[in-house]
Amino acid sequence: MVELVAASELTPRAAGPLTPAQRLRAIIGGSAGNLVEWYDWFAYSSFSLYFAAVFFPEGDATAQLLKAAAVFAVGFFARPVGAWWLGRYADQHGRRAALTLSVGLMCLGSLLIAVLPGYGAIGAAAPAALLLARLLQGLSVGGEYGASATYLSEMAGRNARGFWSSFQYVTLIMGQLLALAVLLLLQAVLTPEQLAGWGWRIPFLIGAALAVVVFWLRRGIEETPSFASAEGEERGRTMTLFRRYPKETAFLAVLTAGGSLSFYAYTTYMQKFLVGTAGFAKDQATGVMTAALFVFMLAQPVFGWASDRLGRKPMLMGAFGLGALAAWPAFTAIAGAQTVGQAFGLVLIPLLILSAYTSVGAIIKAELFPAHVRALGVALPYVLANAAFGGTAEYAALSFKKAGAESGFYVYVAAVMAVGFVVATVLPDTQKVSLIRED
Repeated sequence: MVELVAASELTPRAAGPLTPAQRLRAIIGGSAGNLVEWYDWFAYSSFSLYFAAVFFPEGDATAQLLKAAAVFAVGFFARPVGAWWLGRYADQHGRRAALTLSVGLMCLGSLLIAVLPGYGAIGAAAPAALLLARLLQGLSVGGEYGASATYLSEMAGRNARGFWSSFQYVTLIMGQLLALAVLLLLQAVLTPEQLAGWGWRIPFLIGAALAVVVFWLRRGIEETPSFASAEGEERGRTMTLFRRYPKETAFLAVLTAGGSLSFYAYTTYMQKFLVGTAGFAKDQATGVMTAALFVFMLAQPVFGWASDRLGRKPMLMGAFGLGALAAWPAFTAIAGAQTVGQAFGLVLIPLLILSAYTSVGAIIKAELFPAHVRALGVALPYVLANAAFGGTAEYAALSFKKAGAESGFYVYVAAVMAVGFVVATVLPDTQKVSLIRED
């Protein structure tokens, strides 16, 4: 394992610092694709309330959602393959090349979902094809996270890495907001019957079209100085990652487990929780989540900026410590919310706590690895833990609910966050030590 060194001792290895205009273009270019990737990914969850019966007609509404959630979870298990493949690709051939490839895969998966016939037309082939489309999207998003987080971190200046890299989650949330905004619009202009019949296909067509635009945009962004500085190094070797950086890999997996579980519990599952447990109408739940996620998105640069001044470690300890303490009371209070305003305020509390992690998650991962294995190191431990805990969050929550023990999910979230807090206390503060050598 290579020791981290003080940021003040590092010397730039690139030809020269980026100009503000170059840096801004890089951040926008890298973020645009991330937005589309996550829009497509979350469109599935946002619209599953309407299309679950199209592919899984048997059983009650909860059983149908449970099957749709299982397909959602399976997509997560393709993400480690995508992370490994595209992470190695990004370290060997460049961040830009990997970002372009990932958005192309997402376009293909979204287009397939948009045109799929339902179970009534082609029988069991319909859910099988849906699963294939989710696997393509899983490969895409698995690779996207590592390449995007690495690209943004390497293009950010040393004194503002927390701020600029936080836009990785800004665009992630913006993608989810866009999916919810499309849902709100379609709920306003279409009847529930039209949405369940054919309207749910529209967001996937939109996602495929946006992916084509971003594919073109990404072909024109600049490569990072860090990638160029790693010439001569053995790039993207999986065994190098596990042999030389085992502690960093394990730490990041644990932090991702808590962060991902909480993120999906308070975002994708929360919409269903507001409907199925708190008793709000579907459109009310969508409105609550849209407003809460908008504030959550705006909070990311604020917390990222704070990490540049206070350090990454205090942010992590606050996020996981308070997150563990807040899980049970937050879910219990939301379940008893009487008005839309109450629900909004209560959902916002755990999301703001979580912001202390989501805003710095990308930069912490990138700062722990050298350039020649950075994209792989950022991506692989993240997606492994994300698949195991984030991808199954909704399925776990619905399983607890179906078993009549919904509060067990609250305990589960709190316990995983508590383990993350322990790791956060021993992790080095990467704001003070870093392996990103370029400004």
